[in-house]
Amino acid sequence: MNFTDLTIKSASELIAKKEVSAKELAEMSLERIKEVDDKVHAFLYVAEKEAMEQADEVDRMIIADNENFALTGIPYSVKDCILVKGMKATAASKILENYVAPYDATVIEKLKKVSPVMMGKTNLDEFAMGASTLYSAYGPTKNPYDLSRVPGGSSGGSAASVASGEVIFSIGSDTFGSIRQPASFCGVVGMKPTYGRVSRFGLIAMCSSMDQIGVFTRTVEDAALALQMIVGQDVKDSTSLPKLVPDYSAALSEDLKGMKIGIPKEFFVEGIDPEVRAIVENAIKQVEALGAEVSEVSLPNVPYSVPAYYIIAPVEISANLSRYDGIRYGLSVPGKTLEEVYYNSRSQGLGAEVKRRIMIGTYASSAGYYDAYYKKAKQIESLVQQDFKSAFDKFDLLLTPVSPKPAFKIDEKKDPVSMYLEDVFTGPINLAGVPAMSVPGGLTKSGLPVGVQLIANHFAEEKLFQAGHALEKSLNLKLKPNL
Repeated sequence: MNFTDLTIKSASELIAKKEVSAKELAEMSLERIKEVDDKVHAFLYVAEKEAMEQADEVDRMIIADNENFALTGIPYSVKDCILVKGMKATAASKILENYVAPYDATVIEKLKKVSPVMMGKTNLDEFAMGASTLYSAYGPTKNPYDLSRVPGGSSGGSAASVASGEVIFSIGSDTFGSIRQPASFCGVVGMKPTYGRVSRFGLIAMCSSMDQIGVFTRTVEDAALALQMIVGQDVKDSTSLPKLVPDYSAALSEDLKGMKIGIPKEFFVEGIDPEVRAIVENAIKQVEALGAEVSEVSLPNVPYSVPAYYIIAPVEISANLSRYDGIRYGLSVPGKTLEEVYYNSRSQGLGAEVKRRIMIGTYASSAGYYDAYYKKAKQIESLVQQDFKSAFDKFDLLLTPVSPKPAFKIDEKKDPVSMYLEDVFTGPINLAGVPAMSVPGGLTKSGLPVGVQLIANHFAEEKLFQAGHALEKSLNLKLKPNL
């Protein structure tokens, strides 16, 4: 049995048949982490002791109760901006270097009820601000398909941990593409649910109106199984919504007859890499062959999404990160006055990109500038939402590229704006609050993965699973990095 070939489904079946134990799976995961993580650097913390104790407990539980959920005993990782009680939660920032989570995030509480085995915390761009995982205070994560390239961001560590076969699934977060873009770059499935579908309680806040927790897996079927366990309303998160949760696995199908899929023309612009375009166009042909009705649609306000986001998000970042002041928790650098403590702690504890966004947000929300910047950005957000609403009056799904190009070189992008433009195809979805999924679409000639993005209406995740599963089966890709 090769651990790197296992899916949630196949590993769960082996556990149910007593052909493998949770402890054996955890040992395989740790062995793989030791083998490749020096090269990839997906993990900030490997929970070896905790994982083995947990795996032993899971095996005892299975023997005593013969109870086996889909995720029971399955090794997984967690992005290090999601709290796990008793474990460090750094958000890849020096200011939280020694912060230990005093409680579990709701998603972790939910997962503990079905007993997967947590192998550790994964790397990210500091406070989830970035599209490359280069902005981590603890060093970059590298793309398992090409170690000279980025894995995407901000959930690059989570995507790389699944792609490199270190774990079978991972929990990440997506504010403007932070699950889908790294999933595309690393050749795995990345699922961002509807805003409000999954509780954000215990997720270190960045942009609270758009942050959403989701999953990375090796297959669409696995994504359905993993997401099923973390969705639902939570009294601790007033933005989580009381919506009926369907059985996502029941939606899996290899037939798309009657499904209407729109192709937004604004996502096929000049500048898109020819190989990316070809892979996405091949996916369009595949869904047509599976019975879907495909036609063009326009989302005229989508091109304004990136500038709108980079006003809205910094304003929320400025407010959310004001709590890191060197007084209550996190790094505290002494000073002669209270103001000096603030200044010294934040100067030494926060990275350049985080400081940049705080300054932009503070400026854009200050008296005299609020109407000129933030108010206009929120108006654009409303127009983008209306574009998607109109599109979903006619279509079940939209299909687009995830990113204009495959994974870029680690030293390729020198200025912040070129990094911000990485979000051009993923960001509008967060402004609209709708769910979306990245499904592997193929490889470039140089062997780099390219994802295809499927977008659904609010709380219609089951349509993503239906189409994603059908596309995945039709393409029949067997992507695996040569690590």
